Amino acid sequence: MELFSSQRFPLLIEGIHLSVSAITRSGEKAPIVFLHGFGSTKEDYADIVHYAEFNGHPILAYDAPGCGETQCSDPTSVTIPFLLKTAIAILDQVGFKQFHLVGHSMGGLTALILAHQYPNRVLSFTDIEGNIAPEDCFLSRQIINYPSDNAADFFDEFIMRTRHAPHYASALYSASLRHKVRADAVKPIFTSMVKLSDDGDLMDKFLNLPCPKMFMYGEQNQHLSYLSHIESQGVKLAEIPHCGHFPMYSNPVSMWNHIAQNIIRSS
Repeated sequence: MELFSSQRFPLLIEGIHLSVSAITRSGEKAPIVFLHGFGSTKEDYADIVHYAEFNGHPILAYDAPGCGETQCSDPTSVTIPFLLKTAIAILDQVGFKQFHLVGHSMGGLTALILAHQYPNRVLSFTDIEGNIAPEDCFLSRQIINYPSDNAADFFDEFIMRTRHAPHYASALYSASLRHKVRADAVKPIFTSMVKLSDDGDLMDKFLNLPCPKMFMYGEQNQHLSYLSHIESQGVKLAEIPHCGHFPMYSNPVSMWNHIAQNIIRSS
């Protein structure tokens, strides 16, 4: 039995040619859309097919431009606004009018802007440490803190710093970065993330979303200064034990359980 299908979506976004690699599944319930983080791929979410709580839900997960198996004619053009336009184009192609939305890190930021622009389309939003404040740029702000004129050199050094970071799954995450991200895409992605986190009013956008909202974070990041504030504003918090920034690597069972809870409470 085929658990999910592999598809490609040819797109032209702002003059950039894309062949977006995706995994999909059909079903009779509300669709679930996944946007992966920087340095990750659609396969972070493929295991959804093994969790009975999600039976019957169509799924869509794809490699963002500049990442994974997606082909992009100009990786230097990849920014959060570009990723947003890509997401909208793919959603239009698959015909998802309303959907549950899950985004991690870079994908969480993209998902937030998507939900802000199309609030009536998003049934629930599970934000897995997506950027909502300047303090969330612990990875992306390295483009400013460790400047380099050479994209490959910066990426090499970023991978080495990540490899030795004192957080759950950092070494595991770092091991595949070179295979999952084009070096030329790193600077425009990171620069865009920092700009939006510093100046994009992300917290207000997040709190004003009308759908049920969950903010998921690893126990190593329980120091985030805004957690009690967003909880007081009705956001459901989900702390993942034995985890840093990557619940899909450190504690996927807990991650899937909380995603299911957020989808169920929106029904």
